[in-house]
Amino acid sequence: MGARGQQGDDPHRRERRRHALQDLSDLREGALNQGFKALILAGSRGGEVDPVAAYAGVSHKALITLEGRALLDRVLSAVGAAGPETIGVAANDEAIKTRLADADVVILPPASGPSQSVETAAGALGFPLLVTTVDHALLKPEWITSFLADCPDWADVAVLLASEEKVQAAAPGTQRTYLRFQDGRYSGCNLFVLRNEAALNVVHVWRKVEAMRKQPWKIAALLGPSFLFRYLLNRLTLDEAVLRLGRLAGVKAAAVRAHDGLAAVDVDKPSDLDLVRRIVGEKA
Repeated sequence: MGARGQQGDDPHRRERRRHALQDLSDLREGALNQGFKALILAGSRGGEVDPVAAYAGVSHKALITLEGRALLDRVLSAVGAAGPETIGVAANDEAIKTRLADADVVILPPASGPSQSVETAAGALGFPLLVTTVDHALLKPEWITSFLADCPDWADVAVLLASEEKVQAAAPGTQRTYLRFQDGRYSGCNLFVLRNEAALNVVHVWRKVEAMRKQPWKIAALLGPSFLFRYLLNRLTLDEAVLRLGRLAGVKAAAVRAHDGLAAVDVDKPSDLDLVRRIVGEKA
């Protein structure tokens, strides 16, 4: 008997409880891992030559070759292996559209910015919607499935971030952009989930921030002095900051921590391309 007169926790009962918890875990994972849609952002700003594409000698980042495969093909393969119902690709480059002609994807016209492209794609594809980018050169399907499984049930929106410790352990010496919080520094992983239509409120705020990107004082005013004060004084944990940002948009937002630090490595500048080539053992 237990200390309160209850039946002792014998091994058989522990085993039954373990299986019950496993079943609940499977149900939770199924909520997002089954029936989700995916969007790959592969648009480009009109008239601008991407410096990474120019460095690699191609017209668009999506066409950069790594281990004999274009980044577009690599990302499509990883997303497809994660099991989405539908994959959409937001692209305006004719070479990309031609390459996708025989692929089982929905080609979507990109809007004036990433936020508007996401909103347009959500209307065409539906929810839950996983969003990633075509320059996620090392993307693995298990990163996607783990992310979806780890998303809290209550979150309308979730974002994947990797701790500095994990990033440096996976790619020693790499230079990433980190956000500093009370519980550590984190880098974004270009993986997001919009669970429902309410999540589009985040996209609307995102669009405002895009419009203000050359006027940082307006972004500060949008976030509010209390948020900025606590962030600058390092008084916000990662979870607190994401929750507060979600409230700003009227949604429940969650931060999910990546298991693999390489999830934070994208190809945003020429040195990033050199890095991913070194990681896969390919000469620059």
